[in-house]
Amino acid sequence: MQIIWLGHGSFRIEIEDQVLLIDPWLTGNPMLPEDQHAAATTAATHILITHGHFDHTADVVALSKSLGAPAVGIYDFMSYLESKEGLSVIGFNMGGTVNLGKVAVSLVPALHSTSYGPDATASLGREAGFIVNGEGHTIYVSGDTGISAEMDWIGDYYKPDIGILSAGGHFTMDMKGAAYAAKRYFDFKTVIPCHYKTFELLEQSATDLIDALPEVNVIEPQVMKPIPF
Repeated sequence: MQIIWLGHGSFRIEIEDQVLLIDPWLTGNPMLPEDQHAAATTAATHILITHGHFDHTADVVALSKSLGAPAVGIYDFMSYLESKEGLSVIGFNMGGTVNLGKVAVSLVPALHSTSYGPDATASLGREAGFIVNGEGHTIYVSGDTGISAEMDWIGDYYKPDIGILSAGGHFTMDMKGAAYAAKRYFDFKTVIPCHYKTFELLEQSATDLIDALPEVNVIEPQVMKPIPF
């Protein structure tokens, strides 16, 4: 298994028989060079979407159609993408689990907001995170979120050993907030921060997260550099 950061909140997770793209943002992503777009997305089997904001969905329609990879996420938003954009989708809801090949993916709450494209009045359900299970690991993908009491049962029930946590501040938790959530609600072995460095108003370093979690392997990801497990 390996996890590859595509910059901002975007990831490529190669796990079991699947290649999962999480919120792939290519067009306009200042952290992912254009000549790396193909390598970032090749052979993807599914596209997991946490919410509708442009920095998580700008390329979903084009990628889903070109790769033949279904979009996966909350039922209302997936139904919209199916009916309005003609995508193949897998829609489910909070607490539900779908099997993508040998990988189990569960939908969990996040604390944020959501809208999509010019039709911001469309029913998109709500923002979410994912639990990804495979190869002996359980990954919590927080999606864009602040600290939430929902994390209490997420940590207790799913017991993820890897946390991919939004931690840039301003729009989500900052590094100190992510560290607080990790210590209070989870027992991570590995934490990977994201949704930072992209713009000046976001945090540029994970030092506060690293310093607050001395017993956790906090990995500052490098764009397109695989993190093996």
